[in-house]
Amino acid sequence: MSDDSSVENNAGQEMVYQIRLKGHLSVQWADWFDGLTITLEENGDSVLTGPVVDQAALYGLLRRVRDLGLPLLSFTQVNAEQAGGTDRANEQK
Repeated sequence: MSDDSSVENNAGQEMVYQIRLKGHLSVQWADWFDGLTITLEENGDSVLTGPVVDQAALYGLLRRVRDLGLPLLSFTQVNAEQAGGTDRANEQK
């Protein structure tokens, strides 16, 4: 029998993701990425961070990354504390 308690605990909760891309995105793309925060890093990467309501929405975001032609470096589920603690010194507003 499988343990579904972790699935039940997360049901109905938005998960926070960080999506790392090779290349800098303009902050004008934030609306296209459902308002995710765009952080530009010194190494030339962009990090999109924010809540994603479900897997369908995550797949939609990943399709948008594909459509831009930017290389996807990683995507990671993070807790809210990690997302809030990202270095915002390089964030463009």
